[in-house]
Amino acid sequence: QVQLVESGGGLVQAGGSLRLSCAASGRSFSTYTLGWFRQAPGKEREFVASIWWSAGSTNYADSVKGRFTISRDNAKNTVYLQMNSLKPEDTAVYYCAAGLTYHSSSSSSYNYWGQGTQVTVSS
Repeated sequence: QVQLVESGGGLVQAGGSLRLSCAASGRSFSTYTLGWFRQAPGKEREFVASIWWSAGSTNYADSVKGRFTISRDNAKNTVYLQMNSLKPEDTAVYYCAAGLTYHSSSSSSYNYWGQGTQVTVSS
């Protein structure tokens, strides 16, 4: 049974940093893309970043380029999202997802989802 469990969310002031973790279990993810999405109240879920597990190649939404970094730890089967220079508009529930489509930014391409972790950035 595939499980993706996010952690690391919280409340931070604008300009601060947070690191989200996504612990993946239940299968090998060597052929998968792991992605982070976010959803703010009243808005559509949007792509944030992705990493292709085997090679470690990455992809980012324009809105987070230069501020966020996605990485993975093979030994711990965990994907991270380091978020720096946070802005109030980054406030959302952040979801980890896994899918077979290479670096897709579409949520419909992802088969497995975590439960989400809240990130709140105060101004």
